[in-house]
Order: sequence, then structure tokens, then C-alpha cells
Amino acid sequence: MVVPHVGRAPSRLEIVRSEVVHALGKADAGQVEAFEDGTLYVRAGSWSQLWAWLVDFVIYLLGVAVGIVVASLVYNAGTIDDTQLVLCWLGLLFLVPPLYGLFYGNGRAVGAVLAGTRLVRTADGSRIGLKAPWAMMIRTVLLPLLIFVFLAGALSGGVTSGPPGRLVRTSVNDRGTRLLHAAGFRRLDDVRVPH
Repeated sequence: MVVPHVGRAPSRLEIVRSEVVHALGKADAGQVEAFEDGTLYVRAGSWSQLWAWLVDFVIYLLGVAVGIVVASLVYNAGTIDDTQLVLCWLGLLFLVPPLYGLFYGNGRAVGAVLAGTRLVRTADGSRIGLKAPWAMMIRTVLLPLLIFVFLAGALSGGVTSGPPGRLVRTSVNDRGTRLLHAAGFRRLDDVRVPH
């Protein structure tokens, strides 16, 4: 077994990564991680996560566009006034993500299905469940806003370190995780460290 380490025994995670190269390939083997409860998974790659987000963001924009058209038709029919129309348009920006998020409870919105990923809890890899509408709001509204703030800060010479806190959700590579488990690697505690 070849595990990169200097003057120390390889960690359990390093052992798993080196032993699953034949089953997963080098790229996916390097993405093997463990949830807080010790269950092993393959973290989704950056391009897969970007693709999933982009698809979800486009669906969000389409939902907002459809809502704007419907609100405009209602306005043209004389049912609502100018103020109500503007409030409808603004409300759509924050109403569409939770509605789309209702389909995200199992961690697989359209973007995740197309990218082969799943959004799960970092604690144990379980579904995000009832917090899915909030997770979709973060993905489609708050994340682009956060990226804009960080880019504006970076361009103005500000600090670009990440926000404080702990990651509570992560994207997993569904196929890679299934292959990892099929290869017999389910829990980090089950991996033997050579002495």
C-alpha cells in the first residue's frame, strides 16, 4: 500500500483513499471523506457542484420570469395596481426558491440529478428534509449575493477569508459513494491502521 505520509503512520482516510483507487479512479478516490459520524462518502467535485448550482439557478430564474409574466397579465387585466405589481415582482425573488426547495428534501433537485450529486447533512449524510426550502434559498439567492460581496471585497483590497461557522451540508458524488460502499468501505472506524 502506498500512502503519502512523512514520519507517521497513514491515517484511516489515507488508507481508504489508496485502496479504492482501482474501484473509483484516482480523482474520485482523492475525494473520499467521512461524515461526522464516520460514514464514508465521495465528495462531489467542484465542476459537478457548479453544474448543479447553475441548473438550479437557471430554473430559479425561469420560475421568477414565469411569475413576472403572470403578475403582469393580472396587472394588465386591472386586478392589481402598480404598487401591488412591484411587490409581487419583489416577492417572487424570495418566494420561488422555497417553492422549488420543496422538491429538494431528498437532496436531489433537477441540478443535482443532472450533475449526479446529492446535498446531504455533514453530520451523518442524511437527507436535508424540511430545511430544503431554506437550502434552496441559500443556493439561489444568498450564495450569488455572497459571491458578489466577496468579489467586491477582493477587488477593493478587502479581506477575502470565508465566513465563520461550520459547514452543515455538503454535496456528495452519488455514483462514487455507491461504488465506495460496494467496494466494502462504509465506515471509517472499520478501516484497520497498520502498526
